[in-house]
Amino acid sequence: MSIAKEIAPHLPYLRRFARALTGTQQSGDAYVVAMLEALVLDPTGFPRDVNPRIGLYRIFLKLWSSVGLNADTGPIDRDRSSAERNIEALTPRPRQAFLLRTVEGFSIEDVAAIMEVAAPVAEGLVQTAGQEIAEQVATNVLIIEDEPIIALDIETMVEELGHTVTGVARTHREAIALVARKRPGLVLADIQLADGSSGLDAVNEILSSIDVPVIFITAYPERLLTGDRPEPAFLITKPFQPEAVKAAISQALFFDRRAGRKAA
Repeated sequence: MSIAKEIAPHLPYLRRFARALTGTQQSGDAYVVAMLEALVLDPTGFPRDVNPRIGLYRIFLKLWSSVGLNADTGPIDRDRSSAERNIEALTPRPRQAFLLRTVEGFSIEDVAAIMEVAAPVAEGLVQTAGQEIAEQVATNVLIIEDEPIIALDIETMVEELGHTVTGVARTHREAIALVARKRPGLVLADIQLADGSSGLDAVNEILSSIDVPVIFITAYPERLLTGDRPEPAFLITKPFQPEAVKAAISQALFFDRRAGRKAA
């Protein structure tokens, strides 16, 4: 089987990882495209000692780590584009390991294989990132979710991280009303709501009036991972793991604050 056929099923998820890593769709997709172009030029660079999914993430991280900007820890230039500022905000290897483990669902052994380190080292990187993420400043969170049990689970996770839930909206109309009452610093949204309305439409209306990071939590990720713009930088698939939701929350707030936007 060709490399293209082997990696094709995993590319949407690599794109999700790339966006979480860089903080934007634009920069994340640019890294994925660069990796694919490199593979076209030299297919022998694809690792064959591991399964295709692990090999794909391994070669992506090698490319990402090879770019000089990723090691830049200097001050953020406010005059540069949002994508460029987010590139400057890229995090070290502990956060790479954390994303691989909690967002992409790799085992510690797989994380170690991707990052080419021993398993105890990979586990240490994940723990280090978790400690850093726990230091994030608390904010107000709006949940857009029509299933009561899922909404309660998400609310519990949000509060465990030290954030405040401003409300739970079951419909597009409720979401807009809650935003008018209290501006959130983060939105967690499903895309299919109780009355048949769209969480995506609600989010687009919210973003037309305020600048706020958004995480989609949905059973229909294919509706958002289409290659069209805009696409979410942070996407969790139902059924979800609590660790994945917590990681996405911290990542979204991390990039939001490092980019200089304020969450009320």
